[in-house]
Amino acid sequence: MSPVVPHFELSEETTPDGAHVIRISGEIHVTTAPQFSQRLTDAIEGGRNALVLDMSSVEFIDSTGLSVLLNGLRMVTQNRGGLAIVCTNPTVLRLFQITNLDETFDIFDDRARAIAHVLPATK
Repeated sequence: MSPVVPHFELSEETTPDGAHVIRISGEIHVTTAPQFSQRLTDAIEGGRNALVLDMSSVEFIDSTGLSVLLNGLRMVTQNRGGLAIVCTNPTVLRLFQITNLDETFDIFDDRARAIAHVLPATK
């Protein structure tokens, strides 16, 4: 019997106004977090400092995934950038709330608002 492979996908795009969006779908946990971490690190080290993590299609996230998010926030903040999360799944939102990470991250239910939040106010 083969192991169950979790659904997990990443895609990236840069919006015309300069925000970099990483769209995550599926499950973020100990098995998939390393790939997510690498993609996030590569984006930040590549100078992408107006970051939106579109997690509207994330079905599950564990503590390993939360650690990746916190590390990404730390790196973006050190580079004087901004990071916003788009999250609409009530279960995932609840995890942010019970861990008090809803106070740490800028979380939006709308992608356009998240993008506007991370762009410099001078635009």
